[in-house]
Amino acid sequence: MVITYKVNSKIEPHQLAELFRSSGIKRPADDLNRLKKMLENSNLTVTAWDGDKLVGIARAITDFSYCCYLSDLAVDKDYQKQGIGQELVTEIQKQIGEESMILLIAAPETMEYYPKIGFTKIDNAFLIPRKR
Repeated sequence: MVITYKVNSKIEPHQLAELFRSSGIKRPADDLNRLKKMLENSNLTVTAWDGDKLVGIARAITDFSYCCYLSDLAVDKDYQKQGIGQELVTEIQKQIGEESMILLIAAPETMEYYPKIGFTKIDNAFLIPRKR
């Protein structure tokens, strides 16, 4: 198995939906129109491919200068624990440069994972949650 990483490669909403389902991440996988908007309005994506199968994504919104919000980090469960998530984050870091920080909101079940790949837990954030 050779994993290929691509920056801002075109992916279809149905491919993203399948990845979200197979990764276990909680996203609106049944709402293809919403996924389409999520893809169209992200300005940085790094994807991981096994042949023509999408097996991982890091999806971000960034100004490439000061801040980067990493909104999705998802890897197909069959491909987890192989360093793909780490490589996706590493490529995001390469793309945004050293002046920009990365911020993400972690699901409770992933709180143990992020420190392992270089993230620092913070306690000074606030949230206005989505309504749907």
